[in-house]
Amino acid sequence: MTAKSIYLVLDMMNDLVHADGPNGKGPLGAQVQDRQVIQNTARALEKARAAGMLIGYVRVGFSSDYRECPPSSPIFSKARENGLFKLGTWGTEVHSELAPHAHDFDIVKHRVSPFYGTNLEPILRAHAIRHVYLGGVSSNAVVQATVRDAHDRDYECVVLEDCCASFSSEDHDQSMAAVSRFATLSTSRDVDFPNQ
Repeated sequence: MTAKSIYLVLDMMNDLVHADGPNGKGPLGAQVQDRQVIQNTARALEKARAAGMLIGYVRVGFSSDYRECPPSSPIFSKARENGLFKLGTWGTEVHSELAPHAHDFDIVKHRVSPFYGTNLEPILRAHAIRHVYLGGVSSNAVVQATVRDAHDRDYECVVLEDCCASFSSEDHDQSMAAVSRFATLSTSRDVDFPNQ
């Protein structure tokens, strides 16, 4: 049977969410821990796999010389300065509690949106995907960008709110209010993934 849905795990990388990572020791890490984002995402992954859904892991990453990194970007220029998001390193690996399986999709991006310059849209089209379930960090960056870009490409989105975090609870709440205009909100407990 042709799959019609995919679950996208957005930027759940060690540099951003691991307790030993650079962001894990700051405000984002505190929100990830307080909101139990790792545990909630693990629950969602288990449910999605049980339903036979396709899984895609979106990761932001750059070559060791940062050739894809935009020097004028307020976000990504800091990555170069601090040696973050370097592909092939521990920092760009998915958190071990959410480890990908061999058949999952790896979507590497060089900007905020996973649709820009990546293999995501060809994957969605090749598998006749119409519904995109998603969660990750941060709520006000990759989550919003994914929802808006998916919406404008006519995909239906479900955001797993408890699988998302930002640098403050206020940022997260504002982001969820913003994406609720373009997507359905659910949680890892309440989501009912369709059997594929």
